[in-house]
Amino acid sequence: MSVEESKGERPDPEALPEEKTADGSEPTAASVIGAVAGRVNDTAADVRGRLGEAAEDVRDRFNSRMHASVRFVAQRWVMKPTIWSITDVTVIGRERLIGLEGGFVLIANHSSHLDAPLIVSALPRKLSRYLATGAAADYFFDVWWRRGLTSLFFNAFPIQRGGRRDSKKRAKPARENPSVSAVSLLQRGFPVLVFPEGTRSKDGEMGSFKPGAARLAAACDVPIVPLALIGANIAHPRGAHWPRPGRLPVGVAFGDPMRPEPDETAIAFSTRLRDEILRIRNQYSADILGQSDPSKGVRP
Repeated sequence: MSVEESKGERPDPEALPEEKTADGSEPTAASVIGAVAGRVNDTAADVRGRLGEAAEDVRDRFNSRMHASVRFVAQRWVMKPTIWSITDVTVIGRERLIGLEGGFVLIANHSSHLDAPLIVSALPRKLSRYLATGAAADYFFDVWWRRGLTSLFFNAFPIQRGGRRDSKKRAKPARENPSVSAVSLLQRGFPVLVFPEGTRSKDGEMGSFKPGAARLAAACDVPIVPLALIGANIAHPRGAHWPRPGRLPVGVAFGDPMRPEPDETAIAFSTRLRDEILRIRNQYSADILGQSDPSKGVRP
């Protein structure tokens, strides 16, 4: 294929700037040919540049259609029916996600191993198809079987948690492409799920938010979707190997997408996000859990 065919148009000599010789005569054929050749060379360089960018496009499990199809079976035919059968799930506010596309950050309070399955299963398929979940490298990527299951069900990428006492439990970096991060995934147009508390709450109370998620959204110029998880710590407390029997009620309540205000710091934005998740949780806890005092998100 010629350069002109790849570009879709031929250089137009009439569009070239007029040239005059030193004595004011019309340009010679050689000068016109030279100018056209310069245009062709510029076009070829542009084509090479675009081809080079295409060659650098990453192909991995995060954008693989095959992986997405296998993940669909794992999530929608195995995980969601299981979670929906052992808990009584209520999803609120999915209409607030209409219009979302490409990269965005999804954040939630974190108190149970039910949290990620609930979120992924509650999302519309269009948004969950390529959702990548940030998972603690020292726990979910430390052994091969847990790493494999986490990647299969949640399209997970490792996040190193600071301040861990047992440094021996850190994930082996060679197991995952070191270039994969929340930033790189957002820049490629994939949504990511992160838990700003950094770890599960021990008592259901929401901890302080680290500003990383807020800083991430601001740096990548993408919205953050806050959501409140309600009752997950009751249905599956921290330390339990399986949810409690009896199909206890749990809820997933989505909020409106948010962006930082002009000149708002990451810490201030993070605080505002935490306040919004608290507001959503308090608003819907009584309806979902049937309690008179929803402020703590636990049953009396």
